Amino acid sequence: MLNLGEPLLTLAELVDIIHFAEAGPVDPDAKVDIAFVEGSVTTPDEMQRIQRVRANSRYLITIGACATAGGIQALRNHANSRDWMAAIYAQPEFIATLDTSTAIAEHVRVDFELWGCPINSQQIVAVVRALLFGVAPLQEHDSLCLECKRQGNVCVLVTGQKPCMGPVTQTGCGALCPKFGRDCYACYGPKENSNPDSLMQRFKGFGLLPIDIERRFLSINNNAPTFAAAGQKAKENRHD
Repeated sequence: MLNLGEPLLTLAELVDIIHFAEAGPVDPDAKVDIAFVEGSVTTPDEMQRIQRVRANSRYLITIGACATAGGIQALRNHANSRDWMAAIYAQPEFIATLDTSTAIAEHVRVDFELWGCPINSQQIVAVVRALLFGVAPLQEHDSLCLECKRQGNVCVLVTGQKPCMGPVTQTGCGALCPKFGRDCYACYGPKENSNPDSLMQRFKGFGLLPIDIERRFLSINNNAPTFAAAGQKAKENRHD
């Protein structure tokens, strides 16, 4: 939001910013119309905190991969987090954390989700304007491939045989990586009605090992159900 520049000044004229620690105002228990929440639930304190946010907000909107799908922290969900802590901290018993990293929607009602790591700042402006006009914000669930077609990008999956996640990833970033010849790594999460099995078969045809395919799905949005199931399937193939 701070990178918005001038649009942030315009936004500040349309709404009263009550709590925004990075920008100055601090009032975490204030009653608000819209609450933007980032970060996953990873500690007992956060479980209580998100309940307070929900109670004080008319609309609760999650922003970013951590808040919508657990984020990178959710990799702990696929392993023994206690073993990890024991390997890192000299006294892990003093670390107050949960064994899982979960999305906000698993704990409270969420009115709208903005996916991405990071999100597109313009998405925030669009959501606020929609709510000010009294209409439901629009969420695009098209695949990234459609965005590439609109921009005339050369397909890195077909022409470059790169393990691009575009066919199963929803748009929102503007196809930034494929625009520069890099394969998409699914930072905007799964699109609607995606077919990860078909994409995994394509990756196998490129010569990717099961562990590499597993890592493609169990990355930033690894706890999104579609990606979690695909990653688990690849993991099982690795152990066959």
